[in-house]
Amino acid sequence: MYKFFVDKNQKKEDIIQIKGDDVNHIKNVLRLKNEETIQVGVKETSKNYLCKILEKNDDTIKLKIIEEIKEKNESPIYLHILQGLPKYEKMETIIEKCTELGVSEITPVIMKRSVVKLDEKTKEKKLLRWQKIAESAAKQSKRDIIPKINEFFLFQNVFSIIENYDIVLVAYEGKTQNTLKQALKEIKNKYPKIAIFIGPEGGIDETELNILKQRNFKIVTLGKRILRTETAPIVASANIFYELED
Repeated sequence: MYKFFVDKNQKKEDIIQIKGDDVNHIKNVLRLKNEETIQVGVKETSKNYLCKILEKNDDTIKLKIIEEIKEKNESPIYLHILQGLPKYEKMETIIEKCTELGVSEITPVIMKRSVVKLDEKTKEKKLLRWQKIAESAAKQSKRDIIPKINEFFLFQNVFSIIENYDIVLVAYEGKTQNTLKQALKEIKNKYPKIAIFIGPEGGIDETELNILKQRNFKIVTLGKRILRTETAPIVASANIFYELED
């Protein structure tokens, strides 16, 4: 069954109005008919509804709520990826796959070895595109929420947004005996809030790594083999959910 997301102002009692690009997708791509059912998630409340199509217009699809879907698809683990800014196509892969896996939040971080250069106009366009990719992946994987894609942060400014986490990690390709699995065993909270830092294509600079250590990040390895920057957050996310979810 297909899923879509709406803002809370698109729901009035038991009626939901689909607007924007989803109208064309429902009418002309999926070719759904009146009385067919779809799932709809309300972004602000994370509530999900089973709905039937009442009528299709040029710019809106009118739905009637059949029932609220009680079953939840979200992980109780809150996982925040701090991604050293890679090339754009790699960031798109990271956002899509990490959304499918259950990540709650992703922050692009401009680091010493980030190779792309950005102006304000480019930043705005990329964030809009990345949020759409997250929404599309959330629809496909039947998420209850759309992960938050944060604005670009400079490395030195990122620490303000990860206070009050149960553990903060950094995946490092250099020598370390501390594995991700070992670090996760130290967490006391059953359903923790976790942040993990992933370096860009060139890895994490030594000075940045020292700062992360001073900020109480736990340095962990993801294995004996060196992973690409777009592979590392996917591997880390999958392993974190595997180890900690019920």
